[in-house]
Amino acid sequence: MKITWLGHSAFRLETAKSTILIDPFFTGNPSFEGNDRKDAVKGVTHILLTHGHGDHIGDTAEIAKETGAVVLANYDLGMWLTHHQGVERLEMGNTGGTIALDGFSATFVNAFHSSAHITSDGVSHSLGSANGLMLHFEDEPSLLHMGDTDIFSDMALINELHRPEIGIVPIGDRFTMGGAVAALACRRFFSFAKVLPCHYGTFPILDQTADAFLEGMEEDARNVAVPKSGESITV
Repeated sequence: MKITWLGHSAFRLETAKSTILIDPFFTGNPSFEGNDRKDAVKGVTHILLTHGHGDHIGDTAEIAKETGAVVLANYDLGMWLTHHQGVERLEMGNTGGTIALDGFSATFVNAFHSSAHITSDGVSHSLGSANGLMLHFEDEPSLLHMGDTDIFSDMALINELHRPEIGIVPIGDRFTMGGAVAALACRRFFSFAKVLPCHYGTFPILDQTADAFLEGMEEDARNVAVPKSGESITV
C-alpha cells in the first residue's frame, strides 16, 4: 500500500485494487499548495469522508464528477451531497456499520467531534455524526483514519474489534486532541505498526509541527512517519 499525505487530513491510498482519497480538502488548503492536483486525483476509485466540516469534504463533489469515484459518507452527509452538491455515486452508512467495497471494507467508528455545514448567512445544517474510518483490505494492512477526535476510552474497543495496523491520527490541538494526548491515545489503546500524524500545520491556530506528538510517543516514535505534504510512504 502506498500512502500519500496531501496536507491537513487528506490522504491518498493506492492499493492493488483501489485508489482511495480520504477527506480531500485541496481548494483553500495552504498545506496542499505545491502538490499536483492531477496526480492527486488520477485514477481515484473511492472518496471516503470522516465527517461534514468543509476542511474534510473539501473537493469531494468536483473530484467525484471528474473521476466517477464512489463517495462513502454517513447518511446525513451523503444525502446533503446528493441534494446540494450533485454527487450521484454514493455508499452511505452510519456509526458501527460496515460497507464492502472493491477489495476493501469500511467501518464507521466513533470519533468525538462535531459535524455541520454553516452557510454564508449563518444557518447550520447538521451533517450527521463525526466518525473515524476503519479500513480492512484483502491483502494489505488494516488502517484506521481517526477523523477529527479527542481521546476516549472506547478506542480500546475499536482496537479489540479491528486491530488496525496503520493509524492516521489528528494532533493539531484546538479542534482535535493535541500531540501529547494523541500520543497517549496511540500508546495506551492501540498497537500500530505505523502511525501518521495529520490535522496540524495547516492554519496558524493549529500546532505547526509534530514535535509534541513524537516526544509523547517515546520509544514508539520509531513507528511514526512524518512525511511532508505530497510525500508518500509504502507499507
